Amino acid sequence: MSRVLIIGCGALAAEITALKKANHWSGVDVQCLDAALHNRPERIAEQLEEALDKRHSDYQKIVIAYADCGTGGGVDRVAKRFGAERLPGAHCYEFFATSEVFQELADAEPGTFYLTDFLARHFERLVIDDMKLDAHPELESMLFGHYRKVVYLAQTDDATLRSAAESAADRLGLPLEIIDTGYGLLASSLEEQVVTVS
Repeated sequence: MSRVLIIGCGALAAEITALKKANHWSGVDVQCLDAALHNRPERIAEQLEEALDKRHSDYQKIVIAYADCGTGGGVDRVAKRFGAERLPGAHCYEFFATSEVFQELADAEPGTFYLTDFLARHFERLVIDDMKLDAHPELESMLFGHYRKVVYLAQTDDATLRSAAESAADRLGLPLEIIDTGYGLLASSLEEQVVTVS
């Protein structure tokens, strides 16, 4: 029996898998839910609960790789039911940047659109296509008119992703700021949770 299940957002799959490999977490299983839930936060807690109903009894410890993510406490309710821990903060932008840095960014410019490696890579699908902006261009100003800049919180140093972030900012007609965050609190939080079982 694996001792730990890390269950989380598909948008974090690459980072979680990289941490598992780098730290040699052989007793850890990883399951990621559909990253498209990023656009449907009201469904996150329900899908998380359904997945854990099927798998929780197979594990000594469950780590939920979501922050609150717009669920209004839904992730916390699921975590409590299964005796699990979740990632710190309100959303992935906060735990990648760290709470202090994210708060400084938010205070400096509340109208900031944030990208992570995943969101930069999948901007066209998750933002343009899912929000049907090509079919309904009038929605673009309604949805993005209050934004003043794009901040790309880069987990990796990848020229392709930087170019994708530039394209996303250009599409929105906004200036781009790039901040190299690495994995931020994602790494330290998961490492702490996994180590407590060893």
